[in-house]
Amino acid sequence: MSMDTRSRDKPLMGGASIFPPKAWVRRSFERAAHTYDGAAKAQRWVCARLVSGLPSTLVSAVILDAGCGTGFGMEILGQRFPAARRIALDFSPAMLARIANLEFGVAGDVEKLPLCNEVVGLYWSNLTVQWCDIFAMCREARRVLWPGGMIAFSSLAPGTFYELEESFAKIDRYRHTLPFRPLETVRQALEVAGFQEIRLQIEPCVAHYRDLKSMMGAIKSIGANQIGPARRPGLMGRNAWNKLEAEYEKRRTPRGLPLTYQVVLGYARK
Repeated sequence: MSMDTRSRDKPLMGGASIFPPKAWVRRSFERAAHTYDGAAKAQRWVCARLVSGLPSTLVSAVILDAGCGTGFGMEILGQRFPAARRIALDFSPAMLARIANLEFGVAGDVEKLPLCNEVVGLYWSNLTVQWCDIFAMCREARRVLWPGGMIAFSSLAPGTFYELEESFAKIDRYRHTLPFRPLETVRQALEVAGFQEIRLQIEPCVAHYRDLKSMMGAIKSIGANQIGPARRPGLMGRNAWNKLEAEYEKRRTPRGLPLTYQVVLGYARK
């Protein structure tokens, strides 16, 4: 498994990466493996939307699920392509260990896939792209796809978790979410890699929670809690928490406290 921790995408002042080191991300998802399935409701919704955007004529004999997590994407893909061989790849062995009826499991990095050239017909990746160098990911995806093969992936765009960021901005100046990429950067990465027939769209998904504690618990349970050099050091004090809670309560709806995902759905052909 590659655990390259060099800067990815555009660096911050001083040369630091805008994304957290992979080793930190891996540890977070390792810890979240046993709670992920129970909290990943939005992730399942995105997975279903990503499947629905695949061409009805698409047939694939070999599928790579890059960043497969605990494998619910593998189940959906198995229903859509029952005859296909499915490769599950994740850089968290603990996530791979949670997959039932695993056919092929590989612990690896989407930026440096441990696969030969032109070995898969569908490169699938659900909500993994935002954690990695998208240019390296697209380059590797095209390398392992056979001619005419397709990439289908989801990511998150700016505006994701804006309610949380705006509320935290009243409390501190630390970063509490990833710096999500604009759609233009996603398209550029696909074009630079050599993909064609590029289709990109953004769909909002709003999850609701009964209170702030359950929301933050759900975020932590999927491994997406504070990660990286700009995160808040230590735990939030009671006074700061009460202020954050009061600020977020202003956003309450009849369904609960909202949390928005600006979901990117991307498709292209080699």
